[in-house]
Amino acid sequence: MAELKTQPTDADPSAFVASVSDPKKRADCEALLTLFAEVTGEPPVMWGASIVGFGRYTYINTTKKPADWPLTGFSPRAANLTLYIMPGFSERPDLMDGLGKYKTSVSCLYLKSLKDVDTDRLRALIRWGYEAMKARY
Repeated sequence: MAELKTQPTDADPSAFVASVSDPKKRADCEALLTLFAEVTGEPPVMWGASIVGFGRYTYINTTKKPADWPLTGFSPRAANLTLYIMPGFSERPDLMDGLGKYKTSVSCLYLKSLKDVDTDRLRALIRWGYEAMKARY
């Protein structure tokens, strides 16, 4: 069985963020780097080549083997900023209402720009997701 590609690395998250070519997306990533660190109290760690993660948990994957993943984090993808809120969103409609312009999938919050969302609600959502995962794992 192949080893997971997305694992923690020794790469510098600040250097990764500084390398984001789009200036607006880079500024949003710099803000997210600060926001996630403040909310979680964890240092940022690069997971693979493009995910900035905070904290770590171990789960049993589909092959019945333990695997690690960040408790929360973000990635500047081509189309959107992707924020990883691992418990998902259905448990906290109160935090999603009034958040702003976004899309979601199971555990991903997709934003075009930070200016499109309420920063206080986003902070609360990140905090809730991080604390929920710490309590579960």
